[in-house]
Amino acid sequence: MAHSAALLFTVAMLMVTAYFLLGSLPLLILKHDNPVDAKFIRAFFNMYYRLACVTALGAAVSYALSGRPGFAVGAAANAGLMWMLRGRFIPRLVALESRIKTEDLLAIPAFRQMHKTAILINLGQLVVILASLGAY
Repeated sequence: MAHSAALLFTVAMLMVTAYFLLGSLPLLILKHDNPVDAKFIRAFFNMYYRLACVTALGAAVSYALSGRPGFAVGAAANAGLMWMLRGRFIPRLVALESRIKTEDLLAIPAFRQMHKTAILINLGQLVVILASLGAY
């Protein structure tokens, strides 16, 4: 049963990570100069970090129960990373969103850069998850 749960949560981690990676790329065409765009992107990443954290925690527990401590630690580290990124990125995006509302021209490139950074981290996360499957 624990092996099935580990497989289920691993697939869920892959799906969440791939879906949000593919979903966030087209958002780069937005100019990021509209507070509505900024709010949508912030909400998009907030949801991603939450879902990624939940699936990674589920994977960590199921790996631990199935006797795979290395994978459990890796999944727990992934959950911790998502928790930390949510705590760092979302407040910064909120602050930049407020600056975009006041038409601060420096806020737009900063918001766009944070968006790109979040995508690159997401891509790295997907690569690590996929690479770990070869070891399973």
